[in-house]
Amino acid sequence: MYKINETIINLIKGDITKIETDAIVNAANNTLLGGGGVDGAIHRAGGPEILDQCKKIGGCPTGEARITTAGNLPSNYVIHTVGPVYRGGDNREAELLYNAYYNSLKLAKEYNLKTIAFPSISTGVYGYPIDKASDIAIKAVTDFIEEKGSIDKVDFVLFSDNDYEIYEKKLNKLMNE
Repeated sequence: MYKINETIINLIKGDITKIETDAIVNAANNTLLGGGGVDGAIHRAGGPEILDQCKKIGGCPTGEARITTAGNLPSNYVIHTVGPVYRGGDNREAELLYNAYYNSLKLAKEYNLKTIAFPSISTGVYGYPIDKASDIAIKAVTDFIEEKGSIDKVDFVLFSDNDYEIYEKKLNKLMNE
């Protein structure tokens, strides 16, 4: 557990669809209609209610975020955000990935949500290197906390031991600076 201002940051190795929180973040594609990885798992576990709401939303540009209820999930909401496909790093990927995290938190604040859980956005089939992506994720979350506050707890829910260890090293370094 880590603390920035009054916000607790937790690292969890596991399945984001099992997390009890105000909102889980879905690493979605632009259509919001489901896919592989985290996106597919959230749609399968949450049931058809999420897909029905996503159809009404009509998609989401990369770096932005949209919100739906969570269907059958233990969370209250799903915040769908679209991270960038990694194409070498010279195509605004860092900015778009930062925006995906930051805009998810802005949406959580708009809905007065106090707890949120993030996967590692864009590091699966979108190919973003976990080492770079984790720096951006942590920076976006800490920037939001320092600028806007209002979130009590942020969970980073990581699927693999390797991803967990990378986030852990970076957060330990940040807390010791």
